[in-house]
Amino acid sequence: MTSTDSALAATPASPDESSRHGTGTKATRVLGVATIVSMGWLLVFGLGFSPADRDQEEAVRILYVHVPTIWVAYLGFAVTALCSGIYLFGKKKSLQLDRIAGASAEIAVAFVAVTLAVGAMWGRITWGVYWQWDARLTTTALLFVTYIGYLAVRRLGGSHEQRAKRSAVIGLIAVLEVPLVHWSVRLWRSLHQEATVLNPDDGVQIDGLMLFSLFVGVIAFTLLYAWLLLHRSRGMWMEDVLDDRGLDDALAARRAEAGGRPSPEPAGETS
Repeated sequence: MTSTDSALAATPASPDESSRHGTGTKATRVLGVATIVSMGWLLVFGLGFSPADRDQEEAVRILYVHVPTIWVAYLGFAVTALCSGIYLFGKKKSLQLDRIAGASAEIAVAFVAVTLAVGAMWGRITWGVYWQWDARLTTTALLFVTYIGYLAVRRLGGSHEQRAKRSAVIGLIAVLEVPLVHWSVRLWRSLHQEATVLNPDDGVQIDGLMLFSLFVGVIAFTLLYAWLLLHRSRGMWMEDVLDDRGLDDALAARRAEAGGRPSPEPAGETS
């Protein structure tokens, strides 16, 4: 019998029983409330208290979403790589590490999509076009496509262990693109502005309320990432349990079919 977790036997057998069980807990509900509060806080400071920029004017408010989403996406891809490395090289091959890696990648891909979308809005206002084949934009798009491929590989056939192994290898390779994206502004002549907050040469040159709004944005989206990660990884565990249960049911049906099949009668004598 294949088993995804020791709790497989305790999983509800019928759809009616399963519908009464979800991925939420008291901790995730508290985290969800904290996420909502922090998002509201970001909305108030980003649209209300934070002043308009001298050069970008009101368009600067887009950055309170643009910057936090890409930084949290970096975090998500780093978590994917970390869990992949532990799974590949660790002594205990826990499938939960694979599920966390996959869930983290899914969420990070969604955040990169938001980054590209709001970045296009900012570019239309600032540059006059939605898209330029700029180094930062191009490498970010490449990062997005790479992890779409990672998610596609996770959907290939095979056992859970085969999925975990091949995904872990790709997860460790794909994360190498993250520093390329981050340093692309310095490596190539880019239209995209350099880092404003974490600039090793000029230090922080930003209004205090703008900096605080960016900080609130990072906190809010990090909480959202953590909330989504908990729910999605638990959802993946449920999917694995259902896959294993379906395989077990199919094997049991085949055994029952083979056991109940009547034996062939010996050929009678012909007169």
